[in-house]
Amino acid sequence: MKNHNFFGSLLSELQKIGQALVLPIAVLPIAGLLLRLGQPDLMNNAIVLEAGLAIFANLALLFAIGIAGGLAKDRDIAAGLAGALSYLIITAVTKVINADNNLLIFGGVIAGFIGGYTYNHFYKTQVPIFLAFFGGKRFVPIMAGLISVVVAIGLGYVWPAVSAGIQNLANWITGAGAIGLFFYGVFNRLLIPFGLQHIIEKYAYFALGTYTNASGEQVVGDLNRFFAGDPTAGIFMAGFYPVMIFGLPAAALAMYLSVPKERRYTVSGLFVSVALTSLLTGVTEPIEFSFLFVAPLLYAVHAVLMGTSFALANILGLKAGFTFSGGIIDLILSWNYFTNGWLIPVLGVGFFVVYFFVFYTLIKVLNLNTPGRNPEEITPLVDSSNPKKDSYEEVAPLYIAALGGKDNFTELTNCVTRLRIKLHNSELIDEVKIKQLGAKGIMKLHDSVQVIIGSDVEFLADAMKQALK
Repeated sequence: MKNHNFFGSLLSELQKIGQALVLPIAVLPIAGLLLRLGQPDLMNNAIVLEAGLAIFANLALLFAIGIAGGLAKDRDIAAGLAGALSYLIITAVTKVINADNNLLIFGGVIAGFIGGYTYNHFYKTQVPIFLAFFGGKRFVPIMAGLISVVVAIGLGYVWPAVSAGIQNLANWITGAGAIGLFFYGVFNRLLIPFGLQHIIEKYAYFALGTYTNASGEQVVGDLNRFFAGDPTAGIFMAGFYPVMIFGLPAAALAMYLSVPKERRYTVSGLFVSVALTSLLTGVTEPIEFSFLFVAPLLYAVHAVLMGTSFALANILGLKAGFTFSGGIIDLILSWNYFTNGWLIPVLGVGFFVVYFFVFYTLIKVLNLNTPGRNPEEITPLVDSSNPKKDSYEEVAPLYIAALGGKDNFTELTNCVTRLRIKLHNSELIDEVKIKQLGAKGIMKLHDSVQVIIGSDVEFLADAMKQALK
């Protein structure tokens, strides 16, 4: 039982980290948009271009603020301030110890952890009455600053070895070519159920590989290098496009057509919604969770196909990137940066055919229980495809009741597509009712529960928080 609790707690902490990493990424779409609009072939406007470049140039600081806020119990501004303070201290002190030290995005990540966890431990600190002004949340930046000095001294001496190790790992992965990228794609999907894919993604996007631009500045990470003009960058993103725009919508079509004709109308809204979400935005969790639990074999096939997409993109010389994910919106914004971008629709058509044929065949031959195929399947309580009809304020109390009631909640947050909840007793969950309310899936992990909602999850989370007050 102790080992179970340890690993459960470890997984819960890793999920928090993955969730916190998502928050600063929210600024990248506007950075990419400004960067693209400012180019000579569009607006040819230096002001717009520099506005986009400014965001990329300060990503480490934005990570420090965003991660600290994401890890803080109530996402208070004091945590973000502590993260920013920590980043400034760590950057300065490590440079004093070794002028060549450059922590890059890791400086922001480390500072974010310090800011977030310092807030959680010290935001209620009481001090003597004559120092009362410095108590409570005002005590957080003070402690974050002191901790950051100590951490920075250690980092200043060990960072050269760490940096060399990161570079060697980057060289090994890129040297492995298609094989390495195949396994990257497979493991990326296999981590989705646990919400941990963000950790390896952000490592690849912001830490792997270096490039010196025309101004002599060193740019690090697959995503950063891609938008800085590195012709070798984009290998850790290119493989998403054929699957997200073509493959998964084909899977949705296969699942829809495998439903008996007389019941298709009951699931048409679901499949159209999740297919469009993947195709337009590259957010795949809603469609993936529609078959992950009911047909895990399909998910295993999906993971292998994702790895195959990365391998083929590498073999054929496709280099592509994005600011958010591999949907059509990012495809349009980033198209001029692509190398051999014409391969995306070519590979996409192939993946559309493969996904449709494999999914439809396996569902029919093995009688897999994908949505709509079970005649005794639960009847939806609300129209989840039309949030205006059943407002979030009306649905929120129903979710709370299905999760054991107000008194069962200890924590409620959300990421891009999921409610992340800590409960006193997860046995009180009514999974049938949660799915009737429109949830795409449920993950129970120790004392934590994840409810997969979709890209509108933030509105539901806000309504639930208000209802819990």
